[in-house]
Amino acid sequence: SPSDDGSVSLLSGDGNPKESSPFINSSEATEKSQQYDGKHMALFEEEMETSPMVSSMLSSLANYSNLPQGSKEHEEEADNEEEDKKKKKPVKAPALGTLMGVYLPCIQNIFGVILFLRMTWMVGIGGVIGSFIIVFMCCSTTMLTAISMSAIATNGVVPAGGSYYMISRSLGPEFGGAVGICFYLGTTFAGAMYILGSIELLLIYILPQAAIFKMEGLEGAEAEAAMLNNMRVYGTIVLSFMATVVFVGVKYVNKLALLFLACVILSILAVYAGVIKTAIEPPDFPVCMLGNRPLISKGFDVCAKTLESGNGTVTTKLWKIFCDTPFLNATCDEYFANNNVSFIQGIPGVMSGILKENLFGNYLEKGNLVAKIGIATVEGPDDILTNSNRYVLADITSFFTLLVGIYFPSVTGIMAGSNRSGDLRDAQKSIPIGTIMAITTTSLVYMSAVVLFGACIDGVVLRDKFGEGVNGNLVIGTLAWPSPWVIVIGSFFSTCGAGLQSLTGAPRLMQAISRDGVVPILRVFGHGKANGEPTWALLLTACICEIGILIASLDAVAPILSMFFLMCYMFVNLACALQTLLRTPNWRPRFKFYHWALSFLGMSLCLSLMFICSWFYAIVAMVIAGSIYKYIEFHGAEKEWGDGIRGISLSAARYALMRLDEGPAHTKNWRPQLLVLVSTDVEQNVEQPRLLSLTNQLKAGKGLTIVGTALAGTYLENHPQAQRAEQSLRKLMETEKVKGFCQVTISSNMRDATSHLLQASGLGGLMHNTVLVSWPRNWKQADDHQTWRDFIELVRETTAAHLALLVPKNIAAFPSNGERFSEGHIDVWWIVHDGGMLMLLPFLLRQHKVWRKCRMRIFTVAQMDDNSIQMKKDLTTFLYHLRIDAEVEVVEMVRFWLSRVKCFNQLFVFFPQIQSITDSSRGSIRRKNPAAATTQMSVTEEQPGGSSKEEEKPEEEVQLIHDSTTPASPINPATLTPATEGGAQTPGSAQVQMTWTEKADGELAKPPGASTPEGIKDIFNMKPEWENLNQSNVRRMHTALRLNGVIVKKSSEAKLVLLNMPGPPKNRAGDENYMEFLEVLTEGLNRVLLVRGGGREVITIYS
Repeated sequence: SPSDDGSVSLLSGDGNPKESSPFINSSEATEKSQQYDGKHMALFEEEMETSPMVSSMLSSLANYSNLPQGSKEHEEEADNEEEDKKKKKPVKAPALGTLMGVYLPCIQNIFGVILFLRMTWMVGIGGVIGSFIIVFMCCSTTMLTAISMSAIATNGVVPAGGSYYMISRSLGPEFGGAVGICFYLGTTFAGAMYILGSIELLLIYILPQAAIFKMEGLEGAEAEAAMLNNMRVYGTIVLSFMATVVFVGVKYVNKLALLFLACVILSILAVYAGVIKTAIEPPDFPVCMLGNRPLISKGFDVCAKTLESGNGTVTTKLWKIFCDTPFLNATCDEYFANNNVSFIQGIPGVMSGILKENLFGNYLEKGNLVAKIGIATVEGPDDILTNSNRYVLADITSFFTLLVGIYFPSVTGIMAGSNRSGDLRDAQKSIPIGTIMAITTTSLVYMSAVVLFGACIDGVVLRDKFGEGVNGNLVIGTLAWPSPWVIVIGSFFSTCGAGLQSLTGAPRLMQAISRDGVVPILRVFGHGKANGEPTWALLLTACICEIGILIASLDAVAPILSMFFLMCYMFVNLACALQTLLRTPNWRPRFKFYHWALSFLGMSLCLSLMFICSWFYAIVAMVIAGSIYKYIEFHGAEKEWGDGIRGISLSAARYALMRLDEGPAHTKNWRPQLLVLVSTDVEQNVEQPRLLSLTNQLKAGKGLTIVGTALAGTYLENHPQAQRAEQSLRKLMETEKVKGFCQVTISSNMRDATSHLLQASGLGGLMHNTVLVSWPRNWKQADDHQTWRDFIELVRETTAAHLALLVPKNIAAFPSNGERFSEGHIDVWWIVHDGGMLMLLPFLLRQHKVWRKCRMRIFTVAQMDDNSIQMKKDLTTFLYHLRIDAEVEVVEMVRFWLSRVKCFNQLFVFFPQIQSITDSSRGSIRRKNPAAATTQMSVTEEQPGGSSKEEEKPEEEVQLIHDSTTPASPINPATLTPATEGGAQTPGSAQVQMTWTEKADGELAKPPGASTPEGIKDIFNMKPEWENLNQSNVRRMHTALRLNGVIVKKSSEAKLVLLNMPGPPKNRAGDENYMEFLEVLTEGLNRVLLVRGGGREVITIYS
């Protein structure tokens, strides 16, 4: 707490806070801040409950150690830390420096089995130049990767998990999981390769007689099979032993690590010592040649055909190998008879000039002879190779790319330092220096070794992979000083040590991936012993390692692990390049010597090397990584690690938005970008879920979809409801598989909130161009008229904004996404052309499974003076050019007068103003004797004896003989009751209703008004104030009725009817009439989609 003089004492903080929110809102910090009475910081006293004072947090900030997120064990430890503090022993601070913590482990991991077993052979086959190119490429790749890795490793605290942690936190859980598993598989197969290398050293060079499957006397494929079976048996035994050692205790492995490292360094020094010695005094290392062919040294003692002795000339063991009897007159192998036996020096020395001979490659097919260049040989072109088991032969077909695959594992191991970041005193300083120094050292050793091997050893010996021509010695051992056994024993121990290290590291990597929880199927491997040793992961590692051992060939396993390591390195480079290019605010590495171009070069090299090594393995590795990526994407845990992929998505989105904003979309690219307006109930649940089903069917996951809802109120008070509504929208969008965004707007009233949605949705060029809103249900019964008034205002606003409008009527009857129409029609009533929306929408709907089997029909209306036959031809041609398959029909509108009479009877239902006509006007409408033949109307007279009230208000019942174009009941009768006798009614009043009465025979009783053409004539000649209003409305109602009659007749069985939506009246006084017109227009139809274009062409005949 603050002392009296105002100074503030520092409080020690929690050393291990969570990664996501380490300080804000933490309970401990809150307790500390409550110790302040606020007298010095009164201005911030309200914030102290949630935001602790910096003075109380500094200790925690300084000792902040970042734990991997998602690890339950770590979180539980943090939660129980207070209880365990007394029980726990004080943990020793990490004390490893650059040399012991990074440099030497990297050296040990990089130098490995390939250097001792395959390097000399690679130089012999590929030549000094080819081998140098391979070494340079591989070392450049690892150096560039190390630079990228150093940048990532010094950008904040890297906990245990090393490369996996770095990649996953930089590239996100999907890439992290995929690359983590690739790195794990690479490390596991490396273990198998090291074990196979150690068995090869044991059975060929150290203890050949230990072979279970004897190879003595076997030739070719049989000998090879026996060797592979020996490798499998011994490999499995060694793997079991190593796994047991790792299970019993890693501490033993770590103690032996220094011993194994000493073996590696001693072996390399012995090779350099041997090279220096050859310059001073070349060793006597004879290789027996028959002609230009080196002979396998087993089976004979003297390199000669015959020997001179006191008794004369005697034959040698070599003679007996190639001839049928030991006598001089024996029948011998033709090549043996024609060529001399000679010696050559296997190691002529660094000053001998043999380098020139070894500069270029000498690639061999499997079974080819390893021959010496430049020695004379007598050999017929058609001679058949006999006694092939006596010569040194190539055991595999070699080529440049194979050498790359076999060599690359000898440069892996650069992650050893970063994997130990938790044990380093100053990881941000040690990792870059140690790793880059180790790669520099090993690269120099490898490059110098390529040149020195080519300069010291004869090409025949170099190409002899197993040293068969040099008494079965390890070829690199023949060069070593003081004895070949230094190399053989040293390489055996170092190889065993590297295998143990792999079996130790791989399970820990798998445990880190499992505990992160990104790959649900691997969670079981996160469990281990009480001390945290990963038991299950070790078991999995041993099983995968066994696969490599069953392959049994070092040359076949090496390219496999090359793939996995190259993929891992590629993603390390990608992570660094992305972070650098995106300029993420958190990207502040202490290591400054990096550049995105270097990272991209490293990435390109990795990708190239993958395909150079083996295109087949490269594709398999990519498929594995891709499968893991998609698996994590669909089934993995949701993780937010602030990764670079999110940053690149943001940059790509910004770039795309800027491009979109450059100009309006071309007609060919136009697609409905929907703003779907839904309403919610009091519980914030969506009232029209089928609206989203229709959205899915229209969009099929393409383009932009914004689902919006409006709430009335203030943002501060209604924020929780808005969040609930947003969750409800998201849930429904997920259920209906609608891909898009949701938006909730709060305003003082619904009208404004909807208007705000319409104006503010979208961003830049990614704006909606179409509004989808449901027809207001029960708008007539609504207590207030705001619902349909809001709807009409929305129609006006979409028109003003040049947006297309889609209004599905009877949305509940629309199909869900699970339904399928096996047949039926989508009918388009194309009355006015407003951009071609009516053509495009059925085409889009038919892309969806629901509507796929529906056929499209297009109807258009011919006026009195139109040529309907020509119209049909033109429309068919137009559709052909649009590449849309549809039936075409032209509908002619007839019987105008009859419809007009019927229309006027309807007008009395909807326009109560007409009822306020004066008595004198009403009196002028007299009952005439109807002529049924001309007017097709019958008038039923009132019964005599009616009351005076009935005489004043005569009820005339008009029965229509319905035209074939008119349905029996075109509208639902609206009810009107006069408010006062003879008094005018206000249009907006809730009492504007009048009841239809139904006669016994089912005919509708009509309200008072015009019953004859003369009566209608009188009404048209009424006072001027009614004349304008009623003539306009009569025309509109007349059109609605006529169209409805035709549509119902033609399309009553259609699965969906699309028709043009007429615009609202300019005078707001006629809004209610507009709603009635639309009701009449769509009456008797099950599913209707009213379409209003946005004032631009949306479909084109051009490609």
